[in-house]
Amino acid sequence: MPLPPAPSKRAALLASDAYSLRASEELISFSPEPERVATPLRAAPAAPASEAPTAKAGTRSRGRERKPELAPVPSQPAARAPSPTTPAAERQPVEFRAPQPTGKPPVASETVSRASPVASNRRAGRAKSGGSTGPARLFVLDTNVLLHDPMSLFRFEEHDIFLPMIVLEELDGHKKGMTEVARNGRQTSRTLDALVAQQGGDMTRGLKLSATGHLSARGLLFFQTEPLDAQLPASLPQGKADNQILGVVHALRDKHPQREVILVSKDINMRVKARALGLAAEDYQNDKTLDDGELLYAGALALPQDFWTRQSKTIESWASGSHTFYRVSGPAVSQFYINQFVYFEAPGEPSLYARVTEIRDKTAVLKTLKDFTHLKNAVWGVTSRNREQNFALNILMDPEVDFVTLAGTAGTGKTLMALASGLTQVLDDRRYTEIIMTRATVSVGEDIGFLPGTEEEKMGPWMGALDDNLEFLAKGDGGNAGEWGRAATNELIRSRIKVKSMNFMRGRTFMNKYVIIDEAQNLTPKQMKTLITRAGPGTKIICMGNLAQIDTPYLTEGSSGLTYAVDRFKGWPHGGHITLARGERSRLADFASEVL
Repeated sequence: MPLPPAPSKRAALLASDAYSLRASEELISFSPEPERVATPLRAAPAAPASEAPTAKAGTRSRGRERKPELAPVPSQPAARAPSPTTPAAERQPVEFRAPQPTGKPPVASETVSRASPVASNRRAGRAKSGGSTGPARLFVLDTNVLLHDPMSLFRFEEHDIFLPMIVLEELDGHKKGMTEVARNGRQTSRTLDALVAQQGGDMTRGLKLSATGHLSARGLLFFQTEPLDAQLPASLPQGKADNQILGVVHALRDKHPQREVILVSKDINMRVKARALGLAAEDYQNDKTLDDGELLYAGALALPQDFWTRQSKTIESWASGSHTFYRVSGPAVSQFYINQFVYFEAPGEPSLYARVTEIRDKTAVLKTLKDFTHLKNAVWGVTSRNREQNFALNILMDPEVDFVTLAGTAGTGKTLMALASGLTQVLDDRRYTEIIMTRATVSVGEDIGFLPGTEEEKMGPWMGALDDNLEFLAKGDGGNAGEWGRAATNELIRSRIKVKSMNFMRGRTFMNKYVIIDEAQNLTPKQMKTLITRAGPGTKIICMGNLAQIDTPYLTEGSSGLTYAVDRFKGWPHGGHITLARGERSRLADFASEVL
């Protein structure tokens, strides 16, 4: 049998072209990832538009476009897929030049940043939240912000922070002493030192705020490393620190017109001057739990008038001891919190006063309350006079509730109910060993100076409310025992009540104690945390205060420690809160609260 004839020159060229194309397909499909990103930086200049390579029918790409790193050699014309009608002399094998090694793999972020303006924003400052690709804001912090909250550096999320040099000078001047401001200044200095030591290098490019573990802070920290000149009005003395900070903000706004430069200060006059100069200024808002005091959790909720009719098909009830339980479901359950009080009052229909004890999905369990308005349920001779006081006595007398907050205006009975409940549970029920009472020593007017005596004697002038209420409670309990009986009762009561100063609470642990914190609206969130974390096993803490009578200069209703505790503890199974609305002190006090 004769052998087949040798392949012609045309067939050989077709075979070589097909082999080259198969090799190119394999190179396209299995090209390493780093080389695919980095090749455009080393690629030769692009060919003219008329010579740009296009995908023909004979070139398979397996569903993907031809990758840019496989561009043909610029010195040669663009290769075309072989066609049966193309003369053999005009067809050239398709040649590809693989990327050449450079000794180290290129960094993908550098490649993208040179090729795309969006990437330079990410590297310099990160994109703004919400998907925007614009530059992040630049916040210039005043010294009082750092002295107020040392962690404020990490509260600005993706935005950048700038610290003028005069701010560092003022921090250095406030670091000495044992006051809260001095401690905050030292903590801020340690934080700045840790950020610089962690990264070092060129500080002009900014320090990553997330370097010390605060991952929520995705911005950069910039220090003033060069003089910044700004034209401020001549009426502003240049030697004052506030005016120097304003000059820095003005210079940064002129230097970075594409960015939004904002001054953040706790000083109202500082913000007013900045706005008068046309500069953006804001208050530090992160320390505020609520923007509006009206949004504070009240602890009680009025059920809608159609509650029974809308829930009649999905309600279950059963009795356990002296309490009745209701399992309800419906749209109202979405507004419930654990240990929240709910009530239903409508003319001609039975009333309901209950507490939410369980929430599962869209179902809640309500437990009826004990009626402390009746004399047989009096607490150390004290009965509730209104609905909110009845709610308060229910959580004060509940051993399963470890933390109680009471808010209300003057004369609503906060201190009296807390003391009566404490005396009953200490002396009658033996649930706690003693009552510990403390308060923030913030005076309404001018300070009277140092006080002589022991710790309890020094706290005596601050505990006038305690003495007034103890006198009422002792009189009611020993009214038929004569003068000697009242004196013995008063001595017994005072032996179980200890008055302590807040200044010496650090490191203590209260076990089986009934702790009352009076005037809690004057505490900062940090002080509130310090006191609450003193609680040991079997201890109950009651915080009381009137948010309308804040005497601390730098606290507001939104930033008070009492507001902070109420908001953080709502819904906790072992915590409760109630806002007392109606005063019961006297008609004179009630009228004065309304008109003065």
